Amino acid sequence: MNVRVENRQRLSDQEITDVLGLVEAAAEADGVRPLNEQAMLQLRYGGEPGATLLLLYAGDELAGYAHVDPGDESPSAELVVHPAHRREGHGARLLRAVIDAAGGRPRLWAHGDHAGVAALAARFGLERVRSLWQMRRPLAEPLPTARLPEGVSLRTFVPGQDEEAWLKVNAAAFAHHPEQGAWTMDDLLRREQEPWFDPSGFFLAVRGDRVVGFHWTKVHDAPSAQDALGEVYVVGVDPSQQGTGLGKALTLAGLDHLRSRGIAQAMLYVDEANTAAVRLYQGLGFTRYDVDVMYAPPQ
Repeated sequence: MNVRVENRQRLSDQEITDVLGLVEAAAEADGVRPLNEQAMLQLRYGGEPGATLLLLYAGDELAGYAHVDPGDESPSAELVVHPAHRREGHGARLLRAVIDAAGGRPRLWAHGDHAGVAALAARFGLERVRSLWQMRRPLAEPLPTARLPEGVSLRTFVPGQDEEAWLKVNAAAFAHHPEQGAWTMDDLLRREQEPWFDPSGFFLAVRGDRVVGFHWTKVHDAPSAQDALGEVYVVGVDPSQQGTGLGKALTLAGLDHLRSRGIAQAMLYVDEANTAAVRLYQGLGFTRYDVDVMYAPPQ
């Protein structure tokens, strides 16, 4: 059988359809989505300047896909092999292509802490360098009252008005975060076009006329509100306001909003190394549910 990896900068409509089918098959088999939101957005829109998209074919069938983003520090990547084509060496072939596309220095994300992925990464000399926890809590349990710092008020995001202010505080709040802090206007506007976007769940903390923090919530699609999963999508606080309790107040305001919609459970992602945030979320009743792992070459 002819096995080959094809390199793309953009995908055709048919290729997008084929990859989306592969992703859905893997998600159903594994119980976790193999690509993060950014990679899925780029996939649905066909590609992004600078990104490398790898298609692995076994004969005429699409057996694997990888997304390599150039990143600000070093290239980050995700890959997936179709469940029907596993244990045939395709994961190793695709990972070799990812390493080549990343100039030998990839940061490889794996969704779920699976022994098979760890073994494959070790085979190529990649080490576990970062862990991203998914945490959850039931919203039926009591929530403390949100108490904003003196002089700070809360309002919701206004599309077409607040983009520049939000990008500014987001960049400041996540100045040392390799993904979130680098968001551009295109990143924001693309999410505003997504079906899940709801400005009534996007809260801005304002001091005077200045945005000093935010909590953007997200509701994952489900047949009913009771089945839906609400997400603390991103919480950010301007460095000048840190230590004031604003982050906790914003988190609680968003959770209260999700609960008011009848949603039963909330989730969030937090870097395992961010011990202050982990403690905050544990104090609000969140517990670890799953882990995403990043592998990279040794420093």
